[in-house]
Amino acid sequence: MKIINKIQKAEQDGRFFWSFEYFPPKTDMGVRNLYDRMERMQRYGPEFIDITWGAGGSSAELTTEIVATAQSVYGLETMMHLTCTNMPVEKIDKALEAAKKCGCQNILALRGDPPKGQLNWESCENGFQYAIDLVRYIREKYGDYFCIAVAGHPEGHIDNPDKQDDLQRLKEKVDAGADLIITQLFFDVDVFVQFARKCREIGIQCPILPGLFPIQSYSGLSRVISFNNNHVPQKIWDDLETIKEDDQAVKDYGIHLAIQFVKQIKKETGISGFHIYTFNLERSSRLILERLGLVPQLEYVKPLPWNPSLGPKRTKETVRPIFWKNRTHSYIQRTESWDEFPNGRWGDARSPAFGEFDRWGVSIKYPVDKQLAMWGTPQSVDDIALLFARYCKGRLEALPWSAQRLDPETETIRQRLAAINLMGYLTINSQPAVNGVKSSDPVYGWGPKNGYVYQKAYIEFFVSPEQLNELIVSMDQDPEITYFAVNHKGDLKTNTPDSDPNAVTWGVFPAKEIIQPTIVESTAFMAWKDEAFELWNEWARIYDRQSTPAKLILDIHQHWYLVNIVHNDFQNENGIWHLFDLEIDGDLSRKLRRASGSL
Repeated sequence: MKIINKIQKAEQDGRFFWSFEYFPPKTDMGVRNLYDRMERMQRYGPEFIDITWGAGGSSAELTTEIVATAQSVYGLETMMHLTCTNMPVEKIDKALEAAKKCGCQNILALRGDPPKGQLNWESCENGFQYAIDLVRYIREKYGDYFCIAVAGHPEGHIDNPDKQDDLQRLKEKVDAGADLIITQLFFDVDVFVQFARKCREIGIQCPILPGLFPIQSYSGLSRVISFNNNHVPQKIWDDLETIKEDDQAVKDYGIHLAIQFVKQIKKETGISGFHIYTFNLERSSRLILERLGLVPQLEYVKPLPWNPSLGPKRTKETVRPIFWKNRTHSYIQRTESWDEFPNGRWGDARSPAFGEFDRWGVSIKYPVDKQLAMWGTPQSVDDIALLFARYCKGRLEALPWSAQRLDPETETIRQRLAAINLMGYLTINSQPAVNGVKSSDPVYGWGPKNGYVYQKAYIEFFVSPEQLNELIVSMDQDPEITYFAVNHKGDLKTNTPDSDPNAVTWGVFPAKEIIQPTIVESTAFMAWKDEAFELWNEWARIYDRQSTPAKLILDIHQHWYLVNIVHNDFQNENGIWHLFDLEIDGDLSRKLRRASGSL
């Protein structure tokens, strides 16, 4: 979707809107951590994000990769920076085609900074001299397909000492086809207010988004303003002088200052949108939005129980197997070339298989030292069970199957999850039963207003063959239970011989068909099991192959089963737990007492 349309809608609704800017990290681990951060910050309701283009095109490939991932995996409307620096027309064409291919319809057209080692900017052979040339080229070649943003300079461009002429150049970019203006950062809010008024006076009517940089540190401020010789009012320097050695106090001051800027800009110009230069940081952006009271309305943030993909082939995707709930990235990559779901009800039966199993999909996000710090060196199954139980209790940051904390909806079943892990059922996914909660509910809600949402109780875990056999006896006595159990070799045990999908989440909304976005079905489960078991191998690799932890983990990989269970009576909150309550005995009580200190 074009960002200008979203901005116009926000302005019509009379509400605040905001956006975040990120830059491509220098390391692979930095990129993965940025994806985690972008996923978390999506919950803060940005209208869009943008990804910078390194000086001299140095990050071109990574920029396009991050844009594609943000669009397809995290469902974030994304704007891609594109500069003239070191970019002949052929490279510009390649970048624009890459953006279009991944569904990105938004470009920030810039002249760009000089390449590294150069003081003065020069155009390259068969390239463009100015941002206006790039704007014209995009419009000529792609028409209205792209929303084009351009940069505004409240203090004037560093290379143009004539501020009035600089404003005129900005108007020419807008007249050439730019849809909106995003300003460079500034620290004198009065300068921005005057800039916005002058823009309107000379006929610039498009949206103008002020670029805000929450001050992070005293030295960081000095470094940032050196790029463009930004003016910082003396009052800010005076305020910072007494706290400049206290980084936390400086950060808090930067948050307060940004909040004051937003309020003053709204009051004096009527502009209600702003663009935050995050510098790939999170806390300040979150606190600015919280303290302004800008809690996103539910329908803007969570139209489905998961963030919809904005990839061009997946924009209408309304169903996902529940197995990848905690590993969205690998699910999207695995199914990128798989256009539809493998059943006649939701898709084209001619596409019956998932994409190739790849290394990215099974990698553990954390470096080895962090993994060792979190998971230690387990010496027994009980030690591993304790790690899983601690994760369920919120005392452990992550497990190989989930790199984030449990969802808030799990709060109601957290204690039981911890208990059954100590019994030897190593859980990796779950959801409680929900019987008709309003779609506006802050924990379970999703979808349009005035609807109701439902969930069947679901749980997924690894378990030993011996315990599985005992569990199957119990499951066979409950007609509401359906299950799949498989080992790494693919030996499947189930009481659901047909391949029909089982909807485990659904919503009922005014004037709509019933929406069933989360399913359990056999084809997806058999594809997921490869990834689920491979993560045991990934975990084992951080230890010496002959060590006790490695042998223990590999033995689980080799012999245990992956099991998922659905309790189909969604009105029975406790139905699924009766399977495990049968086994709570004196031995478990002793385990719980021994583990209580660690939990």
